[in-house]
Amino acid sequence: MVSAGELEAALDFVRARAAGSAEGIFGPASMTWRIDREAVILLGAGRALLLQLAHPWVATAVAEHSRTFADPIGRFHRTFGVVFTMVFGSLDEALAAARHLHRRHATIVGRLPEAIGPFESGSPYRANEVAALRWVHATLVETALMVHDMILSPLSVEERERYWAESRLFGALFGLKPTDLPADWESFVAYNEAMTQSDILSVTDTAREVAGQIFAGGRPWLRLPRWYQALSAELLPDRIRMCFGLAFDERDRKAAERALARIRRVYSATPTGLRYVGPYHEAQARLQGRRRLGWATRCLNRAWIGRPEMGDRSSV
Repeated sequence: MVSAGELEAALDFVRARAAGSAEGIFGPASMTWRIDREAVILLGAGRALLLQLAHPWVATAVAEHSRTFADPIGRFHRTFGVVFTMVFGSLDEALAAARHLHRRHATIVGRLPEAIGPFESGSPYRANEVAALRWVHATLVETALMVHDMILSPLSVEERERYWAESRLFGALFGLKPTDLPADWESFVAYNEAMTQSDILSVTDTAREVAGQIFAGGRPWLRLPRWYQALSAELLPDRIRMCFGLAFDERDRKAAERALARIRRVYSATPTGLRYVGPYHEAQARLQGRRRLGWATRCLNRAWIGRPEMGDRSSV
């Protein structure tokens, strides 16, 4: 478990290495800002979620503690609100978001209702447990880079190492110590491969039910398009895709390919005012000393995080 004291020690580690008070943890020269500012990262949300649900602890926690089904848009906003504030917020905002997430995770505890993989029935799960945090962190990092390289120019070997080094700092915002995470990119790749082949990732009936409800959208007008579901399935490791029972035939493959081809053509020509997420524009405004955000940034923020500014929690 990551205790409150251990989180504060991790945040001291982050504070000592942060880009600056206004720049936040990473700053404008970072690989993290370069990748996470791209709106196209949303293409990987389905993959990351399915990989997380493949861990029985995560699937059970979502089923028993989340408001995803009753309020899917709110869940989207809360998730991106925390992550983007950690990435693009000022130093104080990022540290506050980390503490907020830890407090929320501290309430997510329970016991597995059935035996699965290496886990016995009735064994405890805790959202602030190091192994669970490490896996969720890994799915976010790996998927963001995978989608970036799928749509934009792939990163070089050196850039991947820089990105992973920064991701280790991002992990500290969850309370993870340097020794809790792989030391370099090659080790990180090996960790992901080992996890996808291990029985730790054992898809339960609960995970399949949660995934089905999420991809169904909860409401008819929120149903995800077929090509997005196909792309999410295609990006999964084969074993995980089969365990979820996701259909992926030739029709699905072609639907995903056509969608990606259109996105690549359109995305490169999209103005950065729309292409980059609202919190990135807010961070740039902060660095330029602009106290009031323009209407476009406020609108983008509402779309991504459900409120006009990262620091505004009145609508959370």
